[in-house]
Amino acid sequence: MLLNLLAGLPVMLFCLILQAIFVTVCLRQYVRFRHAQAASESQWLNILLLSMVMLLMLLGNFVQMIIWAVLFMLLNEFDEFATALYHSAVNFATLGYGDIVMSARWRLLGPLEAANGILMFGVSTSVMTAAVMDVIKHNTDKLQQHKRS
Repeated sequence: MLLNLLAGLPVMLFCLILQAIFVTVCLRQYVRFRHAQAASESQWLNILLLSMVMLLMLLGNFVQMIIWAVLFMLLNEFDEFATALYHSAVNFATLGYGDIVMSARWRLLGPLEAANGILMFGVSTSVMTAAVMDVIKHNTDKLQQHKRS
């Protein structure tokens, strides 16, 4: 168990830092783009902004799945990267299919990755929710300004 923690916790920490970077970049770009296009009332802009947020958060999660798959390969748990990535994605998304199981020595890395994944999906969801709420607020403010005119 200690060996699993020594292998898994640094990867979890790295993934947490990576997610923080993705969140920071995503929100910074969102705000920058929103302010640059402040005069625009296009629904297409809202769609573009929300799509950008969703895609960046999804990319961040996918990169983390790859990192875990690399760890599995370094531990010689899988012969093919595609299998390691599939197993990683199943763990990260907390699906728990069980069709591919790691050796008893490294089996506890699965729950560690699942804990990492569920936390990261929660962070991604909160970022997307914040973006949606900002779009709603922006549109509500514009509607109220239009009514006052």
